This record gives sequence, C-alpha cells and structure tokens, in this order.
Amino acid sequence: MNTQELIERYAQGERDFCDSDLVSANLIGATLTRANLSRSNLNAASLARAHLERCFLTYSTLVEAFLYSADLSFAKLYSADLRGADLTKANLRGAQLDRADLEGAKLSGAIVTWVSLFGANLPNVNLCGANLNGINLRSANLAGANLDWANLSGARLSGANLSGTSLNGVKLKGAWMNGLQLGNLDLSGMDLSEIKFSGASLDAANLAGANLSQSMMSLVSLNQADLRGANIAQSKLQRSQCRGANFMKTQLVATNLREADLREVNLNLADLSGADLSQANLASAYLWGTDLTGANLSGANLSGASLRNAVLEGTKFDGAILTGATMPDGSIHP
Repeated sequence: MNTQELIERYAQGERDFCDSDLVSANLIGATLTRANLSRSNLNAASLARAHLERCFLTYSTLVEAFLYSADLSFAKLYSADLRGADLTKANLRGAQLDRADLEGAKLSGAIVTWVSLFGANLPNVNLCGANLNGINLRSANLAGANLDWANLSGARLSGANLSGTSLNGVKLKGAWMNGLQLGNLDLSGMDLSEIKFSGASLDAANLAGANLSQSMMSLVSLNQADLRGANIAQSKLQRSQCRGANFMKTQLVATNLREADLREVNLNLADLSGADLSQANLASAYLWGTDLTGANLSGANLSGASLRNAVLEGTKFDGAILTGATMPDGSIHP
C-alpha cells in the first residue's frame, strides 16, 4: 500500500491498516488519528507534524522515522522500535511506550507528561530539563541518561537502571524509587520530600542538606551515607541499615527508626524529639547534644554510645541496653 492509497482509504472511513509496509513513506502533516498501524513497517518514514493521536502502533518499527512535532498524544506504542527516531518537539502526552526501544532517539523539547515507559530501553537518552511529571519509568533502562534539571515529581522509577545517569538539579518530590541501586550518588540539597526509597541502596550517597521529610524509606540501606543537616522529619526508616552514616544536625522529628541499624552513626546535635527508636541498634553511636525529648528508645541497644549533653526529657528507655554508655552528665553507665 502506498501513501496515497493510505490517505484515501482513511478519508473514506477505514481505520485498520495493520501490517502495512510504509518504509520511507512521506506522511508529513498527514491526519491518521485513531488509525490502527500495529505491526507496520514505518522505518525512515517522514511523519513530521502528522496527527497520530490515539493511534495504535504496537509492535511497529519506526527506526530513524522523522516525527518532528508529530502529535502522538495517547498513542499506543507498546514494544515499538523507535531506535534513532527523531521525536523532537513531538507531543507524547499520555502515550503508552511500554517496552519500546528508544535507543538513540531524539526527544529534545518533546512533551512527555504522564507517558508510560515501563521497561523501555532508553540508554544515553537526553531528557535534560524535560517535564517528566508523573511519568512511568518502572524497570526502564536509563543507563547513561541525562536527566539534569528534569522534573520527575511523582515519577515511577522503581526497578529502573540508573547506572551512570546524570541527575543534577533534578526534581524528585514524591517520586517512586523503591529498590534502586543509588550508592555514591550526589543528591545533596535536593527536594526529595515524600519520596519512596523503600528497599533502595543509598550506601555512601551524599544527601547533605536534602529535604527527605515525610519520605518512605523502610529497609533502605544508608551505610556510610552523608545526611548532615538533612530534613528527614516524619519519615519512615524502620529496619533501615544506616551503619556509620552521618546524621549530624539532621531533623528527625517524629521519624520512625524502629529496629534500624544505627551502629556507629553520628547523630550529634540532631533533633530526634518524638522519634521512634524502639529496638534500634545504636551501639557506639554519637549522640552529643542530641534532642531526644519524648523519643522512644524502648529495647534499643545503646551500649558504648555517647549521650553527653543529650536532652532526655520524657525519653523512654524501657528495656534499653546502656552498658558502657556515656550519659548526659559525662558518667559511664555500668
């Protein structure tokens, strides 16, 4: 089927064009709204400014297709092959690109809000400054991608591959990043409030000055992480692994640290008022001048910890282990 035949049949009301061979077709500015082009070959096709709203392009091949400023809003592109495609300034709002291959694709200026890219292949993609609010990137391959200054607020990134990804100045408020490997990453000073980091690995990460308030971080690994001056108030870090982490001057008001591994951590001058540290392991931890007003340390292990000048008004120590701990007045607990 040639281009002219496709346009004529569409004008007559036909919409099913599955398995079409449209290699190098010239469809610039064409209107094919709601057309079914599933499993079609559109390699090297010219579709600039084409109207492809709500089109079905599942399993179609669009290798090196020219889709500049095309309207693909709410289009279905499951498992489509878009390697090397030019999607510059394309409207992809609400499009379904699950498991699509976008290696080498150009997405500069594209509208990608509320797009689903579950399991998509996006290595080295450039999304610098893009508005990715609410985007679904679960299990996507973003290795080496440039996400600098992108808005990923509310984005779903759980299970994604972010190795070598650049995240300078990125907005991640309320994003889902459960289970990700983010060790040694620099997220200092960022707004990470309401983020979901449960089960993620952030060992040796730099989170100094970051806003992690009201975040979900149960079972997170923060060993040797730098959290100086961070705001982690009202967050959930139960059963987290934080050995040797630096929480100096950190806000941990009303934070849940139940059963957390806090051995050898630096909590000097931190605010833990109202925090739940029951059953936590704080052996050899530093809590100089720490505010523990109303905190719950029931069953916690504080052996060898330093509590010099700590504020303990209304603090619960029921069943806590304090062997060898330095108390606020400088005395050593037997």
